[in-house]
Amino acid sequence: MNHETTLTRQFSVQLSPTRRGARLARLLTVEQLRSWGLAFDAAAQVVAELAANAVVHGRVPGRDFRLTLLVAGDVLRIEVTDTRGERMPVVREPSDGEAGRGLLLVEAFADRWGVTPGPAPRKTVWAELTGL
Repeated sequence: MNHETTLTRQFSVQLSPTRRGARLARLLTVEQLRSWGLAFDAAAQVVAELAANAVVHGRVPGRDFRLTLLVAGDVLRIEVTDTRGERMPVVREPSDGEAGRGLLLVEAFADRWGVTPGPAPRKTVWAELTGL
């Protein structure tokens, strides 16, 4: 996200690292973007995948994950922060099974995505969607 662009909206919530927490992240995203008058379908898919990854691969018992939505201009930045900084996400090629395709979906919906390490023990996986 261009740091020179003025941040116009922000939403952040801490959630339990469970399937229920991941589902709540998606539902809260839909409701927040709806309240801002923004399209939410692609963002809901991205949040669902990033939150699921935080729950499955980034979970540490007793430590929550954080969802943050930032809007600046026509860019929505989605950030999911977990406490397994040593486990970086890996894009897997499609296989016969359904598992392992989350980041391929993020790549398909997002204009850009990446990982920001730290501060220890955290990492933040982010995605940006433009053209709101």
